[in-house]
Amino acid sequence: MKALSNFIEKILGAFVGLLMAVMVLDVTWQVLTRFVLKEPSSYTEELARFLLVWIGLLGAAYAYRKKAHLGLDILSQKLEGIAKRRLDIFISLVCMLFACVIMIYGGSKLMLLTLELDQMSAALQVKVGYLYSVIPLSGLLIVLFSLDRIVNGDPEPEELEFYE
Repeated sequence: MKALSNFIEKILGAFVGLLMAVMVLDVTWQVLTRFVLKEPSSYTEELARFLLVWIGLLGAAYAYRKKAHLGLDILSQKLEGIAKRRLDIFISLVCMLFACVIMIYGGSKLMLLTLELDQMSAALQVKVGYLYSVIPLSGLLIVLFSLDRIVNGDPEPEELEFYE
């Protein structure tokens, strides 16, 4: 399971980075067409919005895996040994429950409903259900990473370097 999680983490990190690069190019094109060419592109704003949603949700799953997300660790810092491990398992179970109920179940219902209603985005003319598919996908990734934490233990959070 750890090898699978590590592989998915690498793919996910590269994919989120690619989405960010596409968004930068999209917004750059939007600025150029609006202010330099004086003819704004019709699809760039909507594409940037959808890319931001995908980056946010997939980035949340990636941050959860890397333990780089915002969290309150006052209690877990005070605990040691088996008590800390039990708290970590409990937290992973709560995150997994949230991901299952809200993201996978709720996100799937939303995605299927918009696909059934054949709802299309205004500028891109893409089915909105396909765009909403990131919600259950992100939920599945969080569940996988939660299971990995329960089985293999909590990874140490990434150390950030600051330059002065």
